[in-house]
Amino acid sequence: MNSLLEQIKKRRIALKLKQHDMMLRVGISRQQYQRLESKGNPRLDTLELVAKGLKSELLLIPQEKLNAVLAALADDTLSSSEPSTKGVTKPSQTGKEQSNPLADDPWQGLLGENE
Repeated sequence: MNSLLEQIKKRRIALKLKQHDMMLRVGISRQQYQRLESKGNPRLDTLELVAKGLKSELLLIPQEKLNAVLAALADDTLSSSEPSTKGVTKPSQTGKEQSNPLADDPWQGLLGENE
Protein backbone atom coordinates (compact mmCIF):
# COMPACT_ATOMS: atom_id res chain seq x y z
CA MET A 1 0.00 0.00 0.00
CA ASN A 2 1.27 3.47 -0.84
CA SER A 3 2.19 5.89 1.88
CA LEU A 4 -0.38 8.50 2.74
CA LEU A 5 1.71 11.27 1.18
CA GLU A 6 1.99 9.31 -2.08
CA GLN A 7 -1.77 8.78 -2.07
CA ILE A 8 -2.35 12.51 -1.58
CA LYS A 9 -0.10 13.33 -4.53
CA LYS A 10 -1.73 10.69 -6.77
CA ARG A 11 -5.19 12.00 -5.88
CA ARG A 12 -4.17 15.60 -6.65
CA ILE A 13 -2.76 14.52 -10.02
CA ALA A 14 -5.87 12.43 -10.76
CA LEU A 15 -7.97 15.55 -10.19
CA LYS A 16 -5.62 17.43 -12.56
CA LEU A 17 -4.67 19.91 -9.85
CA LYS A 18 -1.34 21.65 -9.42
CA GLN A 19 0.23 22.26 -6.05
CA HIS A 20 -0.63 25.93 -6.47
CA ASP A 21 -4.32 25.00 -6.81
CA MET A 22 -4.26 23.59 -3.28
CA MET A 23 -3.64 27.09 -1.94
CA LEU A 24 -7.08 28.10 -3.18
CA ARG A 25 -8.77 24.88 -2.05
CA VAL A 26 -7.11 24.41 1.33
CA GLY A 27 -5.69 27.78 2.29
CA ILE A 28 -2.03 26.79 2.59
CA SER A 29 0.77 28.15 0.43
CA ARG A 30 2.22 26.20 -2.47
CA GLN A 31 5.49 25.87 -0.57
CA GLN A 32 3.74 24.44 2.50
CA TYR A 33 1.80 22.01 0.34
CA GLN A 34 4.94 21.03 -1.59
CA ARG A 35 6.68 20.25 1.71
CA LEU A 36 3.70 18.20 2.84
CA GLU A 37 3.77 16.03 -0.30
CA SER A 38 7.52 15.55 -0.34
CA LYS A 39 8.51 14.89 3.24
CA GLY A 40 5.86 16.37 5.43
CA ASN A 41 4.61 15.28 8.79
CA PRO A 42 1.31 17.17 8.76
CA ARG A 43 -0.98 17.65 11.72
CA LEU A 44 -4.30 15.85 11.66
CA ASP A 45 -6.27 19.05 11.06
CA THR A 46 -4.04 19.81 8.05
CA LEU A 47 -4.62 16.31 6.67
CA GLU A 48 -8.36 16.79 7.07
CA LEU A 49 -8.19 20.09 5.16
CA VAL A 50 -6.12 18.52 2.37
CA ALA A 51 -8.49 15.55 2.14
CA LYS A 52 -11.46 17.90 1.84
CA GLY A 53 -9.61 19.90 -0.85
CA LEU A 54 -9.02 16.65 -2.75
CA LYS A 55 -12.68 15.60 -2.41
CA SER A 56 -11.60 12.68 -0.22
CA GLU A 57 -12.07 11.36 3.29
CA LEU A 58 -9.59 10.11 5.86
CA LEU A 59 -10.47 6.69 7.23
CA LEU A 60 -9.05 4.51 9.96
CA ILE A 61 -9.45 0.92 8.77
CA PRO A 62 -8.89 -2.00 11.13
CA GLN A 63 -6.14 -4.25 9.76
CA GLU A 64 -8.39 -7.29 9.81
CA LYS A 65 -10.84 -5.45 7.50
CA LEU A 66 -8.21 -3.97 5.16
CA ASN A 67 -8.43 -6.72 2.51
CA ALA A 68 -12.23 -6.46 2.41
CA VAL A 69 -12.06 -2.68 2.01
CA LEU A 70 -9.44 -2.91 -0.73
CA ALA A 71 -11.54 -5.54 -2.53
CA ALA A 72 -14.63 -3.33 -2.27
CA LEU A 73 -12.69 -0.36 -3.63
CA ALA A 74 -11.26 -2.45 -6.48
CA ASP A 75 -14.73 -3.76 -7.31
CA ASP A 76 -16.10 -0.21 -7.28
CA THR A 77 -13.32 0.91 -9.63
CA LEU A 78 -14.10 -1.94 -12.04
CA SER A 79 -17.84 -1.30 -11.95
CA SER A 80 -17.41 2.43 -12.57
CA SER A 81 -15.35 1.79 -15.71
CA GLU A 82 -17.76 -0.68 -17.29
CA PRO A 83 -21.46 -1.39 -16.79
CA SER A 84 -22.13 -4.17 -14.34
CA THR A 85 -25.14 -6.41 -14.06
CA LYS A 86 -23.98 -7.85 -10.75
CA GLY A 87 -26.88 -7.98 -8.31
CA VAL A 88 -29.45 -6.97 -10.94
CA THR A 89 -32.08 -9.42 -12.07
CA LYS A 90 -33.34 -9.36 -15.60
CA PRO A 91 -36.83 -7.89 -16.02
CA SER A 92 -37.99 -11.13 -17.65
CA GLN A 93 -37.29 -12.96 -14.39
CA THR A 94 -39.13 -10.75 -11.89
CA GLY A 95 -40.69 -7.97 -13.91
CA LYS A 96 -38.51 -5.34 -12.23
CA GLU A 97 -34.85 -4.72 -11.45
CA GLN A 98 -33.44 -5.42 -8.02
CA SER A 99 -30.61 -3.25 -6.75
CA ASN A 100 -27.42 -4.56 -5.22
CA PRO A 101 -27.37 -3.61 -1.51
CA LEU A 102 -23.58 -3.23 -1.67
CA ALA A 103 -23.96 -0.64 -4.43
CA ASP A 104 -26.07 1.47 -2.06
CA ASP A 105 -23.72 0.98 0.92
CA PRO A 106 -20.36 -0.60 -0.02
CA TRP A 107 -19.24 -0.56 3.64
CA GLN A 108 -22.24 -2.62 4.77
CA GLY A 109 -21.19 -5.33 7.20
CA LEU A 110 -17.45 -4.59 7.03
CA LEU A 111 -17.21 -3.65 10.68
CA GLY A 112 -19.67 -6.25 11.91
CA GLU A 113 -23.38 -6.07 12.57
CA ASN A 114 -23.22 -4.02 15.78
CA GLU A 115 -20.70 -1.43 14.60
